[in-house]
Amino acid sequence: MARMSCDLRFLLIPAAFMFIYIQMRLFQTQSQYADRLGSAIESENHCTSQMRGLIDEVSIKQSEIVALQDMKNRQDQQLVQLKDLIHTFEKKGIAKLIEAGQMPVAAVVIMACSRADYLARTVKSVLTYQSPVASKYPLFISQDGSNQAVKSKALSYNQLTYMQHLDFEPVITERPGELIAYYKIARHYKWALDQLFYKHKFSRVIILEDDMEIAPDFFDYFEAAANLMDRDKTIMAASSWNDNGQKQFVHDPYALYRSDFFPGLGWMLKRSTWDELSPKWPKAYWDDWLRLKENHKDRQFIRPEVCRTYNFGEHGSSLGQFFSQYLEPIKLNDVKVDWKAKDLGYLTEGNYTKYFSGLVRQARPIQGSDLVLKAQNIKGDVRIRYKDQAEFERIAREFGIFEEWKDGVPRTAYKGVVVFRIQTTRRVFLVGPDSVMQLGIRNS
Repeated sequence: MARMSCDLRFLLIPAAFMFIYIQMRLFQTQSQYADRLGSAIESENHCTSQMRGLIDEVSIKQSEIVALQDMKNRQDQQLVQLKDLIHTFEKKGIAKLIEAGQMPVAAVVIMACSRADYLARTVKSVLTYQSPVASKYPLFISQDGSNQAVKSKALSYNQLTYMQHLDFEPVITERPGELIAYYKIARHYKWALDQLFYKHKFSRVIILEDDMEIAPDFFDYFEAAANLMDRDKTIMAASSWNDNGQKQFVHDPYALYRSDFFPGLGWMLKRSTWDELSPKWPKAYWDDWLRLKENHKDRQFIRPEVCRTYNFGEHGSSLGQFFSQYLEPIKLNDVKVDWKAKDLGYLTEGNYTKYFSGLVRQARPIQGSDLVLKAQNIKGDVRIRYKDQAEFERIAREFGIFEEWKDGVPRTAYKGVVVFRIQTTRRVFLVGPDSVMQLGIRNS
């Protein structure tokens, strides 16, 4: 019995040690779990804090979005009110003309963008001669964009109607390196002409740019041109511009010509022509587009010998291209021609070819080298034949006139013939390889 008790004590000792060991391991494990639980709680608190921060940030942004939306709604309402107001003023202006029994000859629109100082100079020149005939030529300014200085300047005049073209559609150029300005200009022109022809129902529009001054007989000239265009459907537009209108190349303020080359820079077209052009208006370079035969369809343009507009825009979208050589020396007509007393029947299609071929036929032909010297030493008009574009450019360079062609037509040309003055009164005719045949000149 004593021996069994002794054996039990010996068994209890290892059991005690085992119990103690188990307790220690259990304590260690609990400590590890406690540490992990603490880390988890700390991480949860951190995440909760971040979540609250994000929720606060989102709430702030939502408040800002709501505020911006409210602001946009207010601006939209103001825009609608402004459009209604402008529309009311426009209707009143047109209504006054109708009440007075006066149908306008043409609306006049000055195309503007971001040059307030240029615009002021242009408007001053236009108003000088438009005011006495305002009922015949309602005046508009069409601004592309939101330049505040231009808008303020335009709205400061009570003699005209202000239009604003806001275009937020992104411009995607067709070729790398192109200026987006030419795309914006084309969009603006289409919008403005659609407004004037279709919204305001004008039958004709004269387009000016915000860097032009006009001649004293500008409006009388276009009234005569309007009558001529009504008589002759082969005249696509009338222009106040001559590309070779520099002082040394012009003389006669009464002389007008037909041209196969669209001059632009102060021009008038009819609604029937715009009906044709508007649906296919180009994305950019609208003036060169009009010079393509597929668009003018062998119709021609009336132009003066002495310009009725002067372009002073050295700084603009074309970056002053050609300004010092070709634009700055332009002669602006200063003679008040009585166009109502002039018979312009010679400019109609049936008469002009005969009239112009007579001038070319009477000119003395010269050829060879030193053409400028030869032309200066001959009394009377001269004509010079060129065989192709390269030779034309060489001759034009000698005299100092425009060398440029578009779609096979030199600037100012009629049936391949370019005419300009030399030493005041004498004409020089540069005659193309097919010009004599087209003009019906025999024994040349």
